Amino acid sequence: MRRWRVGFVAAAMFAAAGAHSAETDPLPVPRQSARASAVQLYNDGVALLLQRNFAAAQKKFEGALALDEQLAEAHNNLAYALRMQGRHNFRLSLAHYNRAIELKPTLAQAYSYRGTLFALQGDFLRARQDLEMVRKLDARLAPALERAIAGAIDGDKRDGIASQVEY
Repeated sequence: MRRWRVGFVAAAMFAAAGAHSAETDPLPVPRQSARASAVQLYNDGVALLLQRNFAAAQKKFEGALALDEQLAEAHNNLAYALRMQGRHNFRLSLAHYNRAIELKPTLAQAYSYRGTLFALQGDFLRARQDLEMVRKLDARLAPALERAIAGAIDGDKRDGIASQVEY
């Protein structure tokens, strides 16, 4: 009963936050399978992301991946949590976005977030390539990536890069 309640609460939090992509929604927890613990850790990480507790979410996603390295959504959200903690994590974040895409090439949000990372790094060619993939996979995510690219091109008065983008 507790797992259902946690999943429901996390799903409700996503709905309230206006998330429009199923890639970061909590996943159904499989019954009596080796993957169940990994998915539960992933879902706990999703709830922490919604609370903007990126360091704690990172630990949950890392735990989920230790149990099931094939969980593309956990790679995607780990990459996001890392990116949101600062530039020093960009290289590792990129590796996890790439792994998420390798595991699940239709994971639109991974392309969108990776495109944002590319824009933050000034790699506008690859950011625009990811934008084209986002338009093909889930056009609803394209405006946020377009804004991230435009913001990075315009620059941020504080440090010369766009602010971290959340959608």
